[in-house]
Amino acid sequence: MIHSRVHVSDLREHVGRTVSISGWVNTLRLQSKMQFVVVRDNTGMAQVTHKRDDGPLEAQLEALTPESAVKITGRVVDAAQVKLGGLEIVPETVEILNLAATPLPIDEHTGMEQRLDWRFLDVRRRPATQLMFAVQTTLEQAMREYAYAQGATEMHTPKLMGTASESGAEVFKLGYFDRSAYLAQSPQFYKQMAISAGIDKVFEIGPVFRAEPSFTSRHATEFTGVDVELAWIDSVEDVMAFEEQMLAHAIAKVADAHGEAIAEHFGVEATVPTTPFPRIAMAEAHEILRKGGWDPSGIKEDLDPEGERSISAHIQQATGHEFVFITHYPVSIRPFYHMRPADDPSVTLSFDLLWKGLEVTTGAQREHRYDVLLKQAAEKEMGLEPMQDYLNAFRFGCPPHGGLGMGLGRVLMVMLGLDSIREATFLFRGPNRLTP
Repeated sequence: MIHSRVHVSDLREHVGRTVSISGWVNTLRLQSKMQFVVVRDNTGMAQVTHKRDDGPLEAQLEALTPESAVKITGRVVDAAQVKLGGLEIVPETVEILNLAATPLPIDEHTGMEQRLDWRFLDVRRRPATQLMFAVQTTLEQAMREYAYAQGATEMHTPKLMGTASESGAEVFKLGYFDRSAYLAQSPQFYKQMAISAGIDKVFEIGPVFRAEPSFTSRHATEFTGVDVELAWIDSVEDVMAFEEQMLAHAIAKVADAHGEAIAEHFGVEATVPTTPFPRIAMAEAHEILRKGGWDPSGIKEDLDPEGERSISAHIQQATGHEFVFITHYPVSIRPFYHMRPADDPSVTLSFDLLWKGLEVTTGAQREHRYDVLLKQAAEKEMGLEPMQDYLNAFRFGCPPHGGLGMGLGRVLMVMLGLDSIREATFLFRGPNRLTP
């Protein structure tokens, strides 16, 4: 008789019946009279209990190794003494689907770098990491849901570019037939072209490449970006409002679906933020930080990571809010296409969003007037020739628009209290890591 697979989490409904479970050998306790095997699937763990009888089952259980893939058919029995759900399975057949080699290359005490070398095993053995991917799925789905509800169109823009995007720095160069191409640092120029193409609200969730030789806990050379661009805006406020509503919606969905599991596995609470988020201009942030004794050694106009953490802590103390928009960044540290207010051309209509002290988003109102763009590009001493395709998008009636770019890994990192972006990615890419 063929028994269809039952998930471990559903075993309670099958007490007294014979079922099949499929999963990995989590632990083996092979005693002189009894054999205990804990089998793990992606819903939980179950104990298989067999009394030694010199039969074929005994030999099969004896041959198992940790992490072997198995299918075990047996009767589900109430067993109050068993910690795993008060149940055990008394086996009738054991099928070894794939015997795992021994010893395993990683264990509980293995350091991060070696765990990344064996990431498939690392993920398989850590329910918390599997939960993280479930959270990521819910988060993305909810962001899309919000964007669709606002009438946004999902786009897929090229990742190969003929010229280096934005400032031309920090791009990966690669051979492209008989010439060079570059990996896109951002879908920025393309989503602006989509706005000029008459698509009112655009968003994309896709890969972003940054050739930064950064070895911090928050940088990666390839990551997933959540990008949004909105046309016919009245001000940069419209962009910030879209983002805070989108995040509040998405975090609420995550809290609803995974709140208890997040508390159990990560020891943090998935708190749904209230809107609007606090906003503070960069100049004011600097003033507050200097009063608090912050010394931005060498950083005149931006915030260093310590400054970001300090201003977030200050805002949280003052308002109880984990999020804060830092606005009005100086022209010198923003790209040429950020719009400048008429009353103060030394700053830009731009923002960063900090969550618990980590920058998760950069956004701005864009300059949509062709002549102003040319002037601002010239000021930054940028060659116009390589940007002609981009600039052409503004010559024939491009509407006022603005948008944002958010790092998905960073959002997960803060949400789950992870120490490093390496843990918020399936297969991390950094200056020293191109494998597995």
